[in-house]
Amino acid sequence: MASSTQSPAQPAAQKRPPFARLGAFVARYRWPVLIGYLISAVVFGIFGVQVFANLKTEGFADPGGEAARAAAYVQDEFGVNDPVVVLIIQTPTDVDVDAPAATALLDDVAATPGVESVVSYWSTKAPELRSDSGRTAQAVVYAEPDADLEKLSTDIVDTYTGQQGDLTVYAYGGEVIGNAFTQQISGDLARAESVAVPLTVILLIFVLGSVVAAGLPFLVALGTILGSFLVLYVISLFTDVSVFSLNLVTGLGLALGIDYSLLIINRFREELAAGKAVPDAVAATVNSAGKTVFVSGLTVVVALAALLFFPQFFLRSFGYAGMAVSILAVIGALTAIPALLAILGPRINKFKVRRGDLTPKDDGGWARLARFVMRRPWPVMIASIAVLLVLAAPAIGAVFGQVDERALPADSPVAQAGQVLRDEFPGYENSPFEIVLIDAGSAEEVRAYAEQVSQLPEVERVTTPTDVIVDGQVVAPNPDPSTWASGNNVRVAAVGTVPPIDPAGEQLLADIRGIPAPASEALVGGVAADWADATQSILDRFWWVILWLALTTLVILFLYTGSLLIPVKAFVLNLLSLSAALGVLVWVFQDGRLSWLTGDYTVTGTVDMSTLVLVGVIAFALSMDYEVFMLSRITEEHAAGKSTTDAVAFGLQRTGRIITAAALLIAIVFASFLTSGATNIKQLGLGVTVAILLDATIVRALLVPAFMRIAGGANWWAPSWLRKVHQRVGLQDG
Repeated sequence: MASSTQSPAQPAAQKRPPFARLGAFVARYRWPVLIGYLISAVVFGIFGVQVFANLKTEGFADPGGEAARAAAYVQDEFGVNDPVVVLIIQTPTDVDVDAPAATALLDDVAATPGVESVVSYWSTKAPELRSDSGRTAQAVVYAEPDADLEKLSTDIVDTYTGQQGDLTVYAYGGEVIGNAFTQQISGDLARAESVAVPLTVILLIFVLGSVVAAGLPFLVALGTILGSFLVLYVISLFTDVSVFSLNLVTGLGLALGIDYSLLIINRFREELAAGKAVPDAVAATVNSAGKTVFVSGLTVVVALAALLFFPQFFLRSFGYAGMAVSILAVIGALTAIPALLAILGPRINKFKVRRGDLTPKDDGGWARLARFVMRRPWPVMIASIAVLLVLAAPAIGAVFGQVDERALPADSPVAQAGQVLRDEFPGYENSPFEIVLIDAGSAEEVRAYAEQVSQLPEVERVTTPTDVIVDGQVVAPNPDPSTWASGNNVRVAAVGTVPPIDPAGEQLLADIRGIPAPASEALVGGVAADWADATQSILDRFWWVILWLALTTLVILFLYTGSLLIPVKAFVLNLLSLSAALGVLVWVFQDGRLSWLTGDYTVTGTVDMSTLVLVGVIAFALSMDYEVFMLSRITEEHAAGKSTTDAVAFGLQRTGRIITAAALLIAIVFASFLTSGATNIKQLGLGVTVAILLDATIVRALLVPAFMRIAGGANWWAPSWLRKVHQRVGLQDG
């Protein structure tokens, strides 16, 4: 129990800086702290797993947009509900010849508990429900008002799809797609972890040099992941949470657990090598590396908080998840790891796998690289920026899309159903624009408006409460006028000839919205409108996100370093490396390149805009993580009297190996997302992986030393009044 012996410095514990006092407390009460952490992790896991039942697969639309308002009117005012399932039935010969088998099947579907009605080609003879080949037809299944849609859709899919006698049945629809994504993501998480965890274990053993030390990061990661599940579960009781956010919980939980543990273990080894007793070494480690972890975690939290600016709960869910992970990872790194270090002491190096002393060296390859760069700062900076700009160039030609069933593996039954619809029902994607006229004018005015809409070149037909209009002419009466008027409100539907999630569909939406309507307000909804509103909501908030990231970066790094130039440099260089990562993402996924690396997926000629936002914010947060790691040591050495050149060389020597190892380990974690069957998760994995590797190599190893050498003494400049602010509230001083 030598580690519990009170050191001579302890009587002055009250004068210690806050983080040193925390370290001393954890070292003294190491067993209660560790046991409390483990018990908490178990409790988190028991209650947190309930989150899986509450997660949603939607969340890409803007809930406050015009399209969302139109959809609410269509459902609430006009009583038009989306079908719970669309069945696509392929017959062996002809839909009319094989009608008995199809109708018998649909009778069974209609008898399923929770089904209100089934509308099919065989019950209506509606030509739009019959394929051009004559061998395939659709049946639309509607649920009772109080039915459990998820269970009902699952029951129908499990019972009636696949080969049913001579019929081949596919299922499609929002609920079906959502269930498929939920199952896909659950399997993907297990697959990714089965790849990432063994590789990270092996690499951690090599990086940390001992088997015992390599196990510590997983303690933080486990508590962080389980705790984040519980946080998301609580949040899901009050608002919608996306199932996709689970990928960030596992990926970032492992990433930050590794990052923070590497930093603390390395600093603890330094303190032991300096001759400190174990309790004092723990206190000194928490006061230095622990403080760095705290500031790093703070930067990650505020960066990921930028996702809360967006109204889509898909993006907000990643914000909730990322903030929870970051906070819990910091807590674990400041409690569980120091407690274990206090228990293990020098035994942290037990079961060594590397020869020699495991204590970090003061001079070595990283210091030599830094000095090489600082002897040639301008050529290195120009060449590095040129490489990043070349990588960023493809982002200029990005074509944005949105997640649909094509993001699932091509052999998924839902993806196959979507392909059958495309092949057998040309134009099925061209879903109608739902136009809600609030306090509409007379029937004649509504008809005149509909005629004007129908004359747009990309509009196939328009349906009003009374008529079907093509090219400005009434061609037929409305076959079912019961759901087209409610009081003074009127519903009009326009079917286009262009895909909705496409620049042409976006232009058609703008054209329809640009036509004056005979109403106090006209709301245009539909798939194209959902997509356009979601895109616009992201673009509208883009500059607010940039401003938030800039301000928080400047404030936190200034409080940490006392410099004005260093935070500006960090923000600009992070944006540069981030642009390069986004360019690579567009180059790979938009045109379907490097499939040998990414795995097979359906190429749509677009990249998911929401995923690009996620990659940008997550990669920026992790870049700031590394920035703080590096700056902490450089600033510490400069404050101790070293020149800028020596401080940078020493700081890179002490942190370069940590940053590179952490980046490689995190890259493995996020690269494991490439095993996912969901294309947007592949995009997230590749984007973050590329951003991390670029940041740890070109930015940290080349651009930062070059810039700081060029800036010289200006690195540490701040006006006198700001220096006073830093002296009073700065994060660096004890």
